[in-house]
Amino acid sequence: MESAVVSFRWIAGPVPDGMPVRQVYGFCFDDTGRVLLREDGGRHGLPGGTPEPGESVPATLARECHEESRILIGEPVPIGYQEVVGDGRPPYAQLRMAARITEFLPREPDPDTGRTYGRLLVPPEKAPALLDWGIEGLLQVADAVRAAHCPDPDPAAGRSHIRRD
Repeated sequence: MESAVVSFRWIAGPVPDGMPVRQVYGFCFDDTGRVLLREDGGRHGLPGGTPEPGESVPATLARECHEESRILIGEPVPIGYQEVVGDGRPPYAQLRMAARITEFLPREPDPDTGRTYGRLLVPPEKAPALLDWGIEGLLQVADAVRAAHCPDPDPAAGRSHIRRD
């Protein structure tokens, strides 16, 4: 059986009316401007997931950040979406948001998967290579930094350093 070709296209702007949002992911920044990546078996990703029925987009991101990465976030700001085409369904959106981390909680297993994910805080310029999303990742990180109003790099503040826990 031939597999379908799936394409992803980054669009910095609101999701069109009528396009379903199937996933919500967040670029979550600490107080020095580093972005949090979720570590799972040597792979990196953003905290996020699928909206539950009747759940708002901001509530989805807040829930997923709490469950997966054990962080609390401020009000998220939409930065755009990734249009997904070609997986046997009509086109849909993977929404991206930017948010500030307000609190780090002790790590615990994700209630959905039972796994305890690692947390990696990295300078935004290092995130695209770790996410391995190519040019789409570069564009998303740039839009997220602008939306989150991240501080300029200050090595004395620790932004240039990677922190893992």
